[in-house]
Amino acid sequence: MIEARPSRSAVGESEQFSQRDAVSVSARLGRLQFHHSGKFRVLQLSDVQDGPKVSADTISLIAAACDASRPDLVVFTGDQIAGYDAAYAKTFRKRRWSTGWDGVYAAGRSVSNWVGSALQGINGGQVQTAGTADAGGDGSVPSLAEYEYADEGREKDLELTKDMVRRSIAQFLSPLIARGIPFAVTYGNHDFQCGLDTAQMDAIYREFPGCLNPEATAARPTQPRKQPGSGLPNQTVYACEPGTFALPVSDLNGRRNVFGLAIVDSGDYAKTGGYGVPSRAALTFLSQIPALLRTKAMVFQHIPIPQFYELLRPVPTTTPYAIQGYRAYDSQCFVLDENKTLAGSYLGEGISCPDADCGEFEIMRRSEGYFGLFAGHDHRNGFVGNYEGMMLGATPTCGFGSYGPVPRKRAARLFEFDIRHPHNPRTQLLEFGDLVGKPQTHKAYTFALSHMPSSTGDAVNLLRKPGVLAGGLATLAALFASLRASRRRR
Repeated sequence: MIEARPSRSAVGESEQFSQRDAVSVSARLGRLQFHHSGKFRVLQLSDVQDGPKVSADTISLIAAACDASRPDLVVFTGDQIAGYDAAYAKTFRKRRWSTGWDGVYAAGRSVSNWVGSALQGINGGQVQTAGTADAGGDGSVPSLAEYEYADEGREKDLELTKDMVRRSIAQFLSPLIARGIPFAVTYGNHDFQCGLDTAQMDAIYREFPGCLNPEATAARPTQPRKQPGSGLPNQTVYACEPGTFALPVSDLNGRRNVFGLAIVDSGDYAKTGGYGVPSRAALTFLSQIPALLRTKAMVFQHIPIPQFYELLRPVPTTTPYAIQGYRAYDSQCFVLDENKTLAGSYLGEGISCPDADCGEFEIMRRSEGYFGLFAGHDHRNGFVGNYEGMMLGATPTCGFGSYGPVPRKRAARLFEFDIRHPHNPRTQLLEFGDLVGKPQTHKAYTFALSHMPSSTGDAVNLLRKPGVLAGGLATLAALFASLRASRRRR
């Protein structure tokens, strides 16, 4: 089982949890599996996106979301590390195919953490560009070791970066470790910019108890393996690449897989511009997962796919709260299609997907082995919809180190799976305003949303035993939103 340790988080917790007292039922049982209650819970955290000193509000949200939901597993869907932060200036890489001299350039223009965060806030929505892990054109990603640096001090700089990244990871993992909750990690378009490749970051994550990321060196994707260091000795893992692997979730007796979790590295930046796609190896692996697990799976990754635009409705540019599309879609403005999305969904920025469709959705649809895909990346988006029978969802930032919605709307996403219908999970956002209240700091870059929840039904709560006060506040918030919406319609 996971060995819990005292938390050194900003929330100031020191209580020690024994193995039998782990919050995660799966951690106590030694594998990801359904409970006697017939439930299984996953908490998605996206875009922590901070430097070596993680915001205390971010850690407070993570701790409160874990306490409220008691998840079996936490999935981090990329951009945990703000690789552009000034602290990493000496090892900064703007793109994977860049050289170590990017650090010199970055040092000249990055004067503080505040400037780095502010630039990210400005660029985070519709003017930022990003791309693919398929940088080499053949599905391979250049390793940091392939670059030759003239500066002999480069290795020392990289070791310092590793220490700072390790410090950052320790902070946002501390609430999980203190509660005995296992976790899985994939990567976004900013993690690598600190100068470390995903394999190096994977190794750092595995230093912490509860990490389910398998070693991907010479991985054989079709061969099941164990990850003893995770604290789940009976858990099977299928490994492809760093940040790309599959986790089966079994029934109560461990006799069959009920569904699977496909963790996918969705890439970062394309040489042609725009955001990227998973590597060819990852896409091949995606096509194999349903047969390996003998059940359907849900995908978690960082960058959304173009099919997310199918959940939107094109509108004239003069439409209130309309949002301009990103790159290939920038000639149109959009709002959420309320006939395709769940109540409570909101759109705060254009969907920053790749320019070209790599075929990921088609792989999922054609195999009939998937029932959903959830992404992060677009900090101000929080919606769930259905397209061609596939559940698609965007999760907003949980972090306070970069741009996003108003502080009260920064959130974690909870999924509750029921063994009676495991491929149709219920989901809700666990928002900072409801769980924590007011932020300790005001370092939050706030932007308006294009859609606000408009009915009391938006306040549905998945938590088993919500407090009376929390439930009352949620209802009042929904009523207030409903009144505001009705006034706008008049």
